[in-house]
Amino acid sequence: MNKTALITGASSGIGKEFAHIHAEKGGNLVLVARSLDKLLALKEELEKKHPIKVHIIVKDLTETNASKAIYEEVKNANISVDFLINNAGFGGLGAFHERKLEEDLSMINLNISALTALTHYFLQDFVGLNEGKILNVSSTASLLPGPLQAVYYATKAYVTSFSNALAEELHKTNITVTNLMPGATETEFGKISGMDKTEMFKQTASARKVAEDGYNGMIAGKLDVISGLTFAQKMMMGMLPLMPKKAILKQVRQMQETN
Repeated sequence: MNKTALITGASSGIGKEFAHIHAEKGGNLVLVARSLDKLLALKEELEKKHPIKVHIIVKDLTETNASKAIYEEVKNANISVDFLINNAGFGGLGAFHERKLEEDLSMINLNISALTALTHYFLQDFVGLNEGKILNVSSTASLLPGPLQAVYYATKAYVTSFSNALAEELHKTNITVTNLMPGATETEFGKISGMDKTEMFKQTASARKVAEDGYNGMIAGKLDVISGLTFAQKMMMGMLPLMPKKAILKQVRQMQETN
């Protein structure tokens, strides 16, 4: 595969697995994350294992204009990106009024603003070539409100809606937009957000399995890919349209309580 993939949040978890999968298929990479040490280690590992080139960009996507800076660095390096994988994101547990507003605004900047800006910049190139694939990592959380993670669930609802809308806008082109909706996954997300202490994260899917499902879905041009759900969770998701919203809200809240 002579394709270059740009992956955000590439230093760990699902993003790191995306990098391994793409490298295994012979594709070059542009890896974006905040940790220089982790990116350098991943670059060395992948270039030793596979005949590929890895370009790393150290950037905090919560910062203003970070997406533009990434795009400009890629263009200045004369790298042509074929696949854009918007994986970076974070959550946070707690009642909205008790959480630090700055943390939730940073969450919105990363989960929504940075993803939107990167998609806009690279989509211009894709449209010019009439070729390209976009994979946005949302969540099954995007399908319902999330008491005790109100902002996180809302940001993921944006990602799902935005991705699906773009896919339809581009239906006459050779460009596809795939929306990946993982369930609870074994990554640093659980520890950082505090979700690892909740009922919802008692059973987690492997990051590799989720990444494989998302990557394969992107290659196939699928609209939505749901991955990492237990049988019980699949049953619950299937029953959502039939359940009263108040009952759903209560159940989600109880699953996210840590007491």
